[in-house]
Amino acid sequence: MTDAKRPRIPRGLRPDGAALWSYGFRPFFLGGAVWAVVAMVLWIAALIHGLPLGGGYGAPLWHAHEMVFGFAPAVLAGFLLTAIPNWTGSLPVSGRALIGLFSVWAAGRVAMAAAALTGTWVAALIDAAFLPLLLAIAAREIVAGRKWNDLKVLGGVAAIMAGNLGFHAAALLGGDPALWMRAAVAGYVMLVLIIGGRIIPSFTRNWLNRQGAKAMPVPHDRFDMGVIIASALALGTWTVAPETSPAALGCALAAGLNAARLARWRGLATRPEPLLWVLHLSYAFVPLGFLAVTASALGIVQAASALHVLTVGVIGTMMLAVMTRATRGHTGRDLTASRVTTLSYLCLFAAALARPLADLTGSAGLMEAAGLLWILSFGLFVAEHGAMLVLQRRQAGRLQAARA
Repeated sequence: MTDAKRPRIPRGLRPDGAALWSYGFRPFFLGGAVWAVVAMVLWIAALIHGLPLGGGYGAPLWHAHEMVFGFAPAVLAGFLLTAIPNWTGSLPVSGRALIGLFSVWAAGRVAMAAAALTGTWVAALIDAAFLPLLLAIAAREIVAGRKWNDLKVLGGVAAIMAGNLGFHAAALLGGDPALWMRAAVAGYVMLVLIIGGRIIPSFTRNWLNRQGAKAMPVPHDRFDMGVIIASALALGTWTVAPETSPAALGCALAAGLNAARLARWRGLATRPEPLLWVLHLSYAFVPLGFLAVTASALGIVQAASALHVLTVGVIGTMMLAVMTRATRGHTGRDLTASRVTTLSYLCLFAAALARPLADLTGSAGLMEAAGLLWILSFGLFVAEHGAMLVLQRRQAGRLQAARA
């Protein structure tokens, strides 16, 4: 198909248009962070005051859904709609197409929260529309740019989409929504393994070069591929049979392999720059998450605690790390973290650890602290980066700095 015959998607950075709709990371990072705060506040209100959420889904399932299929897909969309143009050399999707896609995501959040009014079937249909649209746009852009190696990223997006559809079907027709939740979480973790394994050593290498260092991260090789394959098998086993010996054994092996992979990237050398060490520490939650799943299969911690290590520790911290770096880079700011940004990282790391510690110690206060730390972390992101996302354009001459 020639360029002239391809469906036209509005793109490019109009100098007279609203900055918010000029690039995918702007509305989706901001919307995802705001929803991370709002959804957690609503969940706490449901626990304390009995606020009805989710209609027929019930507040616990609503909370689980909105973290995995509400907040996280927004950040994923912001990343993909920003990274894919860099991979393909094309201009970003913007303007009306971006407004439309964001509106579909936002409609899903309203519908799920107000499912008691709309009805669960209507809420499910509205919510389920976003991920297929995102997958179609991402696939179209990668194929149009002939970046065939990047098609593997779509596998993780497809797993998350299937998880959302399965979640709704199980909740509405009778089944196990937790299975589909695990499938989606596995998809996110695989994206961290694939994309994180690409950007963490790359960003670290660039920074070490500027510092005049001689020792560099080990380049991607067969060992990395072996780690990804072993991790995929472990995640697949955990998804379908979480409380079994094969899941415990596979996840224990994956934990060791991912720890060894991380050690090859020279993370300790990045201590002076929080924007870099946060990526390494975020990836460190991958082996921790696999260990938590192993502990859950052995009956040491609850399955919910193990899931929180993966969702908050792996997915949440990596997303916050990428959001802060991409926002600063693409709005022309220096790639260095402020004290506020560093504090937001520390809050989220603490939130990821508080939930399993609460399980081990029996402290209800730690569970409450985990929610409050989550709110504080993303609240700090909105306070510091919200204006950058809405008002400030990046300068064209700073493009290479944003990609560094």
